[in-house]
Amino acid sequence: MKKYLLSIFTLILPLLTFAQEATEMGIDQKIDKVFGDLTGWFVSAVFYQIPFTDEVSVYWVLFPLILGALYFTVYFKFINFCGFRTSINIVRGKYDSLEERKDHKVEMGKMPFTDEEDNPDTIRVEGHEGEVSHFQALTAALSATVGLGNIAGVAIAVSIGGAGATFWMIIAGFLGMASKFVECTLGVKYRDIEDDGTVYGGPMYYLTKGLKTKGLGGLGKVLAVLFAIFVIGGSFGGGNMFQVNQAFQLVENITGGSESFLHGKGWLFGVVMAILVGIVIIGGIKKIAKVTDKIVPFMVVIYVAASLFVIFANYDMIGDAFAQIFNGAFSPEGVAGGAVGVLVQGFRRAAFSNEAGIGSASIAHSAVKTKYAASEGMVALLEPFIDTVVVCTMTALVLIITGNVTAENASLNDAQAILLTSGAFESAISWFPYILTIAVVLFAFSSMISWSYYGFQGWSYLFGRTKKAEYSYKILFCLFVVVGAAASLGSVIGFSDAMVFAMMVPNMVGLVILAPKVKDELNRYFKAIKERA
Repeated sequence: MKKYLLSIFTLILPLLTFAQEATEMGIDQKIDKVFGDLTGWFVSAVFYQIPFTDEVSVYWVLFPLILGALYFTVYFKFINFCGFRTSINIVRGKYDSLEERKDHKVEMGKMPFTDEEDNPDTIRVEGHEGEVSHFQALTAALSATVGLGNIAGVAIAVSIGGAGATFWMIIAGFLGMASKFVECTLGVKYRDIEDDGTVYGGPMYYLTKGLKTKGLGGLGKVLAVLFAIFVIGGSFGGGNMFQVNQAFQLVENITGGSESFLHGKGWLFGVVMAILVGIVIIGGIKKIAKVTDKIVPFMVVIYVAASLFVIFANYDMIGDAFAQIFNGAFSPEGVAGGAVGVLVQGFRRAAFSNEAGIGSASIAHSAVKTKYAASEGMVALLEPFIDTVVVCTMTALVLIITGNVTAENASLNDAQAILLTSGAFESAISWFPYILTIAVVLFAFSSMISWSYYGFQGWSYLFGRTKKAEYSYKILFCLFVVVGAAASLGSVIGFSDAMVFAMMVPNMVGLVILAPKVKDELNRYFKAIKERA
């Protein structure tokens, strides 16, 4: 490991000079323009807006996400609600005995190999342990979704759509639970496990293997390659450069803004983050899971506790806040776009935050130790609930109660929106902006290490599973951490965000076609629970 870390540092050093010169000479702006000219068509295609009214336009990518979530909710008989208690029990370990093993070790002889639909590539490795527990898989996936979207995204949503956007954000979170259940069940069912127990999973594999069982092998391969390309691009941009860039802006602001000792030294912040990220990601998913299962619960508890403090410190305003949310959801007045605009903002920010239907989370969940694919799908449906229904709602209530939901804030960018949220907390807890800054850095860090795993899975699918390919990707990822902190590459980040949402297209096609396979897995798991009861 030391050898590879040394390689990272050696490559980072010459990059520091380039990053500093780029900032001083404006090279980053030139790169930004050229890149934007070359990729603008792709960004425009992914984020094309369909006009509804004179004031409201809707991103087309929201339609398959929302309609798909509605379809899965009905098809699986409202599993996002009826299965909630079972999901909690799985995370608690209540049904670990169903695995008929200790420490999640699967016994080859116990597996039901009589299912003709089971994938041969999976059957041959069912005797391996897998890599992480249900709880670790959940936190690894949560670490990539709980973050800046919950803090900045919510502030933008309620500023544009008013308090009513919160209601639709919650609805989108509940619906997204069904999509997460489907994609993460498939991630486990069609994963590959190497002889050493290393897991390779995600949409690339269930698109290839799953669609092959439906006689659509050619389509599956095309969709899998597209997804792999998109997830690599998304990992470098939205899952890396954007995260470190926004974290640095908040750190710079809290330490004095233009007077800060860090002003103009984003590269220095990037180097520190790159070193920390490199240390973790070199260890693979087990190391990532060990970090995230400590960071994520801590971050969520601190953030929710602070939110509850602000809310209950203004307990006399809670009733009015909920009245604003419900009234604004159905009869908005003076809010941009009216009722449709409020709904769009709520669904849009929820989708941006929890990534349900995008397919990314299934990559982390596929590494779980289990022989029942549906068990991890059940665990995964908790993710949008925690991310959107709990954390996003807490943020919205804080903003509403502290009076920060105004039309004047509708034009804020993500960095400014973070400061708006920080100011809302500061009005009740004077010192909390410092804690929030630490939380944002940790949110960014955990998102980056999880997205590095997502991108690596796509990379290994395209370029092979050799150590050379693995460390090539991980070194490149660490270099992008420095670039992301030092430069203002708006078009690069915009392109990468477009790639994240482009992942939805091949993924959603596979989810709809393979939904019956998921139902079979769910019935098998529920049957096992019933027999053991």
